[in-house]
Amino acid sequence: MSSSSFPGKWAILLIVFCFWSPCAMSTAPASQAGSFHLDAPLAQVLPLFTAEGERAWAAGWEPELLSGGEERGSAFRTRGHDGRETTWIVIDYRPAEGRVSYARLARDSNIGLVDVTCSEPASGGTDVSVRYTLTGVSAQGRTFVREFLGGDRYRGMIEEWRTATSAALTRRRRADGG
Repeated sequence: MSSSSFPGKWAILLIVFCFWSPCAMSTAPASQAGSFHLDAPLAQVLPLFTAEGERAWAAGWEPELLSGGEERGSAFRTRGHDGRETTWIVIDYRPAEGRVSYARLARDSNIGLVDVTCSEPASGGTDVSVRYTLTGVSAQGRTFVREFLGGDRYRGMIEEWRTATSAALTRRRRADGG
């Protein structure tokens, strides 16, 4: 078969060009990380970053467990202050190593990952690092991602997490008589 007898070759080349053109390529997900220190051991800190553990410090956090608990593959659903539903899946849970990670889908807004890493420095307590990596799936979602991961807003959230988790640990110590 000669190339002139194949009428669709130009259509195929046009389709390939469109999929390989820079305008058709997606952008990289946006990512931001922040860290803080808590005066408590890893064994007390990491559970605060599970679906159930977050109830102790995050106002309005009411996860609906869909399967499992903390282990990999567990799933739950939440509703944000704006009413938006987010579905979460545990993709990594290694408490001895101080690691928990989630995949998340905020309906009609954004998808991404949340990684929490905790380590115990020689000076005591636990250092906590939180990284969000997000992709907007709509115009509104792209705006949310840009604003949420923007320096001041994300830093503010990390400071709120530090304050709230520290207060939860203090309440727990008092309840335990310490």
